[in-house]
Amino acid sequence: MDATGVSDVPAAGQQWGLESFPRTEFGPGVVSRLPEFVADLGHRRAFVVTDECLRATGMVDRIRESLELAGMECAVHDGVGANPSTAQIDRGAAAARAFGDCAVVAVGGGSPLDAGKAISLLAGSPDATAADADAVLAGIGGLPVIAVPTTSGTGAETNGFGVIEDTCAKRKVYIGHSSVVPRIAVLDPELTLTLPARVTAATGIDALVHGVESLSARGANAVSVAYAGHAVTLVSRWLPVAYRDGADLDARAQLMLGAHLAGRALTISGLGLVHGIGHAVTAHTGTPHGIALAAVFEEVMDFNAPSAVTAYEHAARAMRAGPAGAASDVDWPAAARAAVREVSGAVDVKRPLGALGVHRDLVPAVVDAAISDPVTRNNPRTASEHNVRRIVESVL
Repeated sequence: MDATGVSDVPAAGQQWGLESFPRTEFGPGVVSRLPEFVADLGHRRAFVVTDECLRATGMVDRIRESLELAGMECAVHDGVGANPSTAQIDRGAAAARAFGDCAVVAVGGGSPLDAGKAISLLAGSPDATAADADAVLAGIGGLPVIAVPTTSGTGAETNGFGVIEDTCAKRKVYIGHSSVVPRIAVLDPELTLTLPARVTAATGIDALVHGVESLSARGANAVSVAYAGHAVTLVSRWLPVAYRDGADLDARAQLMLGAHLAGRALTISGLGLVHGIGHAVTAHTGTPHGIALAAVFEEVMDFNAPSAVTAYEHAARAMRAGPAGAASDVDWPAAARAAVREVSGAVDVKRPLGALGVHRDLVPAVVDAAISDPVTRNNPRTASEHNVRRIVESVL
């Protein structure tokens, strides 16, 4: 135990359980088997949730055509924004209800995947809205979801909740239920080959944060630590390679696997203050999620160091930082931060919050939203309003 009473490693006597969803299908070209996967869920109809940009690439229409060639009825809903709002979820749920009984196939980055899960859940309740989902949907099950990520970072294919923006309240809300954990995650690295370098960087750093925060989170256990450690190894090694050469299929595959394992980890352990602040920054400025996280990643690690020494040793070793073997005099939190700084620098992802639109008059609102975010309570070191304000102001 540290001075705050928080252990920085999972206790030996800790009890925990592990669910098996989602079934994972991984490998180049595996998306071609999507009709088979829909049929495995007992459906011949698919409601595809995606965004306009991805549809414009032709990828979504190729997926639709493959489903229709297999004799399946298919509808495409592409009304999902970069930070999906409660209003967008309500419109998508209405469209899904009109389409009828089906499997929901969510295709894209974290936003379409989160939206697909939320739409699936709301589709079963005509009176429900996204803004009051927690209160209304307690006993309602959603449509079955198949997740097809086209980025490597969010891990949204591993869990049953979506992070949705309440634009009126300027905060992130969580919509989820065990029934909308994707039944099948379709991990095809070929879908990421044309991802721009800047998007590769932003989503990849999200995966690295997932891994490091999962190692240090209060909810960590032996299984989440195993997932997170390997995720940090894969992402830290292969993200810079994929950033430099987006056509490197091996790098894309390794990065996608690492991001998936990080998602598996966070689903068990939960996250922490990096995400608490990151969610607040995105909600108030529209900054891409990974860029918002990168802005405060190292600074939150510095704050957490007294309560996360063992976790950061694990992270540092996973990133091949520090000496091999036992070394009691090594400053492992500093080694982990240096390794994170090296990865962030290699993909040019870190920006000051001021450059992202967080000016001094916005700081109180960002701090308040970060403190209110449920993930902040899972941080290894208790964060006060004063603590969060100091972190935010240090990177303006």
